[in-house]
Amino acid sequence: MAYMPASSVLLLTAIAAVWPAGIPVCGGTQLDQGQTWTVDVPTGTSGRFWGCTGCSFNGGSGHCDTGDCAGAPSCTVSGQPPAMLAEYTIGGTGNNQDYYDISAVDGYNLAMAFSCSTGVGLVCMDPSCPDAYQYPTDCTKTHSCRANSNYQVTFCP
Repeated sequence: MAYMPASSVLLLTAIAAVWPAGIPVCGGTQLDQGQTWTVDVPTGTSGRFWGCTGCSFNGGSGHCDTGDCAGAPSCTVSGQPPAMLAEYTIGGTGNNQDYYDISAVDGYNLAMAFSCSTGVGLVCMDPSCPDAYQYPTDCTKTHSCRANSNYQVTFCP
């Protein structure tokens, strides 16, 4: 799978009806099996992506069984646990590194893979994933890659 241009994230789903969510950018689109969605993330941004499941929306309000954003399809707040997170910091001015990780601190709702075009790929298929942060003071799971690299988040079955 090709990576997208710098400072963007490609969201991909392999399971039916995942609503990708994120702060400070992303949300409001349902992805069915095999669909993709590209989200531009500006340089200097820190944030997170997660997949919401069991969602039902009518207009601008609704509910998701996991990762719910206060009933909104586009998030302005973190999703409610459980929600497996892909966290990132895109290098800013004078910073030649991006940082990324997967976190299970807010719980586990679906399997996820998160990769950087110039770094290692992280894959978490269950809640005890060795690639994921398991508790807030775990400081060993952050990875780095060249600044403004390209990313891929895959929501797995």
